Amino acid sequence: MVFVDAMTHHLTDEQVQARIEEIRPDIVGCTAITPAIYKAERLLEIAKAVNPGIVTVLGGIHGTFMYPQVLKEAPWIDAVVRGEGEQVFLNLVTAVDEGRFQADPGCVNGIAYATPDGQVVSTAAEPPIQDLDRIKPDWGILEWDKYIYIPMGMRVAIPNFARGCPFTCSFCSQWKFWRDYRIRDPKAVVDEIEDLVKNHGVGFFILADEEPTIHRKKFIAFCEELIARDLGVLWGINTRVTDILRDEKLLPLFRKAGLVHVSLGTEAAAQLKLERFNKETTIAQNKKAIQLLREAGIVTEAQFIVGLENETAETLEETYRMARDWNPDMANWAMYTPWPFSDLFQELGDKVEVFDFEKYNFVTPIMKPDAMDRAELLDRVMNNYRRFFMNKSFFQYPWEKDPFRRKYLMGCLKAFLKSGFERTFYDLGRVGYWGPQSKTKVDFKFADQRVHNKPDAAAIAAADEGWVTMHGPKIERRRKKGEEIAAAALAAIERAGAEPPSAEMAMACGGGKDQMDEATAARY
Repeated sequence: MVFVDAMTHHLTDEQVQARIEEIRPDIVGCTAITPAIYKAERLLEIAKAVNPGIVTVLGGIHGTFMYPQVLKEAPWIDAVVRGEGEQVFLNLVTAVDEGRFQADPGCVNGIAYATPDGQVVSTAAEPPIQDLDRIKPDWGILEWDKYIYIPMGMRVAIPNFARGCPFTCSFCSQWKFWRDYRIRDPKAVVDEIEDLVKNHGVGFFILADEEPTIHRKKFIAFCEELIARDLGVLWGINTRVTDILRDEKLLPLFRKAGLVHVSLGTEAAAQLKLERFNKETTIAQNKKAIQLLREAGIVTEAQFIVGLENETAETLEETYRMARDWNPDMANWAMYTPWPFSDLFQELGDKVEVFDFEKYNFVTPIMKPDAMDRAELLDRVMNNYRRFFMNKSFFQYPWEKDPFRRKYLMGCLKAFLKSGFERTFYDLGRVGYWGPQSKTKVDFKFADQRVHNKPDAAAIAAADEGWVTMHGPKIERRRKKGEEIAAAALAAIERAGAEPPSAEMAMACGGGKDQMDEATAARY
């Protein structure tokens, strides 16, 4: 097996072609999240052009649920692996090697493919891998000098602690993709981290989980094992405010285990206008969670979701005032982006107008607020960034009393400035944004040479059939709730001045409210 990281190396189409010609593979596989889907499709098209006999395989969350659309727009893809790919891809490779796949693609469970006459077929789902610890990643194939955590100037890895989620938030797709919540043996995870530290020189890791603290008992065991082995490794996580409040007394333990960076999902100001939220309590909880983390010596990052349909200049300004009041070390304003395979995407209906998935990057405004255009929304978000980090750069980071926090925060500032100057992430120059003076000239290029059609709701629903998850009846209740929300939205439109109800469904990453109780935790 040969691993080529085309994204990290910024390979051009010509360079990708040259590498494929050099390797002469029998199978070319790649994965894709939603904003990378077109690049993944193009890569596999190049592989087919090099040698039509190459079996081309796409994996990842987008293809898992959007395969009807993917296979129609990219007929050169031989198979789409649905869900977690370790077992399915192994079965597929074995079938190719034995000639069975070429004779009958349907012999492999867990894939989708197109027949010669263009009919899209999905095979029965492969069962989820129950024992995650039997999956042994080959970290040795990576070019480790390319994976540097800029704030600390050290190698970084992203292992996983668990897969899936026991909850079914409509804005999220993690529970849907993984189908079952499974958590690893904490000692096995630390074994993997010890290998990364001692054999690959990793000094920082980020847990890939959406919410690694969800299973309190096992997360504590994980931290205790890290402390016992004294690996000297630092790490970060994304989690929820409610978990931090729940674990207030454990934060010193987490910090002792090397946890130095926590990114928190916090509500958007536009959400907080809604009557179903207790605004004052929520704001107080967010502020307290950030304060508790700071007192424990942990760097905090607050995530705000902006760009809901009821967003206004006032709500954007309110998120800035919140950020200044709560005083997290960092703040991130992400554009509200409904994943096309989430329940929420269907619930929003015609409110979603942009179907160019390359733009689903949390930077481009996918939704258009009722009270402003997209260019103004982008400009006001960037204004929040400018003011927040200007204040941090001159008045807070350099004067931080804790030497470690000061070094870390100055490193984060360096990383932020580097991405800005190199325009590797916030490449806003591509759409004509160079500052407030250019906001009238912004062109998001939604209408380019590619035709982007609205995903077929019926096809997505059909793709879900047979995709069994642990959540069972929860899915049906969620869909019924979606129908109720859609009906309420139509009723609101008919009432002059009514506020759209759908924004209540949008929450920041990690912003869910559910907690795992002890009885549920005991099953894992």
